[in-house]
Formats: sequence, structure tokens, C-alpha cells
Amino acid sequence: MAGIGNFMATEGPCNSPKPGMLDFVKKAKWDAWNSLGSLSQDNARQEYTKLVSSLISAESAGRKKDTSPGESGHGGYETLIVTTDNNITKIMFNRPEKKNAINHKMYREIINALQEAAKDDSTIAVFTGNGDYYTSGNDLNNFSNVQPSEMKKMAKDAAELLKEFVGSFIDFPKPLIAVVNGPAVGISVTLLGLFDVVYASDRATFHTPFSQLGQSPEGCSSYLFPKIMGSAKANEILLFNKKLTASEACALGLVNEVFPDSTFQKEVWARLKAYASLPKNSLAVSKQLLRNIEKEKLHAVNSQECEVLTERWLSDECLNALVTFFQRKSKL
Repeated sequence: MAGIGNFMATEGPCNSPKPGMLDFVKKAKWDAWNSLGSLSQDNARQEYTKLVSSLISAESAGRKKDTSPGESGHGGYETLIVTTDNNITKIMFNRPEKKNAINHKMYREIINALQEAAKDDSTIAVFTGNGDYYTSGNDLNNFSNVQPSEMKKMAKDAAELLKEFVGSFIDFPKPLIAVVNGPAVGISVTLLGLFDVVYASDRATFHTPFSQLGQSPEGCSSYLFPKIMGSAKANEILLFNKKLTASEACALGLVNEVFPDSTFQKEVWARLKAYASLPKNSLAVSKQLLRNIEKEKLHAVNSQECEVLTERWLSDECLNALVTFFQRKSKL
């Protein structure tokens, strides 16, 4: 349990220096240890272990998950499993121990996977998640360990990465299908408006808690969600953090069809194989006719959303919301 010992060197009250306010994980650990007061070291160690068990996985968020060589048809990926079979390139989020949260490496790898899929011999591309979650969205540990002097650069770099990331979905030339196998959060939800088809298990949920975290919408959702479901429903989701069930998302037009979880994979992949047998060039040309009408608009919306997010990330409101998030996490 690396990291725990740093705050457990002595018995009794915590006497380690308090970490900086932007070092969210270590600060949450320090607060947890400090709250134990003068318990004996053995008792405190037991209580402390319970308090920070959830943080151990957070601290190792960037570490590589071991996968067998045969799992991936495309080499070089640490956070994804990318395979091509039956004219389908499947891009699978592969951080199941972190609910497939998207860290910086995964953002980069998704961009690369889409670039490869655009050029390979596949007819369609499919996104799905490994494990119980589709993806829990942006890994908030992306914001940890940032010094105050580095905040502006962090925000600028993150916005540039996000703009490129969303742009890769806007420009993808082939039919793009989401197979939402479980809960989807944040950017994994907002991006669904850029997919051509979305299928969901009945255990999937869709949540965009942006205002709760002092942030704002991305993925072109500020433009596409009102078009898809109307302004009133989009406002509930993007402004007031309403979580949707799969059936609710389907009724609003965000999801094409919902399947029972017990038959989800079998039914969906049979359908995808049929789609992938259609004439490849016909599908690509037809998609471009549909997408080109609004491609320029979508890129403009993406740029504007990233500019606003840059301001949000530098705001006290966002910072305080993130600190609160990590404090709550430390008490789980």
C-alpha cells in the first residue's frame, strides 16, 4: 500500500506537513490521517486503511494494466484494446479498475486509434468499455499534483488536447457506433451526439455533472443536445446534472435502441456484423454527405466550448468543487 506509510511514520496525531491544496490525493490522505486524532498506531492504521482504500487506485491511475499479447490486434496501446475483425475496428476503453476513466494517455491513444481506424480496411468503428462501465469520463486525477504556478499552462494544454480529441470524432470519415455496456459519465455522454448510432444495455446510465464540478459542457453537446432532444430537456441534463436511464436516453433520441443486458452483446454484435458487410465506400460517402453540412459549425462549437472550459478550470469555483470531490472521496 505505497503512499500510506508517508503519513503513518509516527503514533498519535499526524505531524506531517500538510500537502498543497492542489495535490488533491495527498491532501485527502492527510486530512483522513489527521482526523484520526490520538488513536493508537495499530487502531489508527486499521481505520486509516479503510478511509483511503479508494485512493490507492486513484494514485495508480496512470499505471499500465497488464494485458495478454493476444488481446489486442493493434499494438502500442496501454489504456485501450483495439482490434479489427469482420470489417469492424473495435476500440475498447480498458481501465476497468478505474471505471475506464479517461486520463491523458487514454485521450492521446483514442486520437491515435481513430486516425488508424480512418485509414484501415474496416467498414465501421465501434467504441465500447471493458468491465462494468462504458467510461466514467474524465479522470479527475488529471487535475491533481498541479502547482499553482502551472495552472495556466495546465488549462491551456488540457484545452488543446480536448479540442484535438473532440475534433477527431467530428472528422472521423466512417460510420461510428457506440456500444454503451454500462454507466457513461461526462465527456463519454456528450460525445454521443457525434456518433452515428448508439446502442445501450438496459443497465447503462448517462450523467453529465458539469455544474456540480464547476465546469461546463464539451463534445459539441451545447449545440447538438438541444438539436437532438430540445432545449428544455438538454438544459436539465447539461445545466442541472440530470442522470438518464437507458430508456430515458432512448426516448430523448440520444440512444437508438436499448437491449436487455443479458442479450446485449449477442444482439448488438450480430447487427454490427451485418452493417459491416455493407459496401464500405457507399457508407463513407453517405456519412460525409450527412456530416459535411455541419462540420464547420461543429468545429466552431468545439473551439468555443474549449475556450470556456479553460476559463472554468482556472476559476476558484472549479478548484473548490474539485477539492470537495476529493475530500468526499477520501471519506468513502
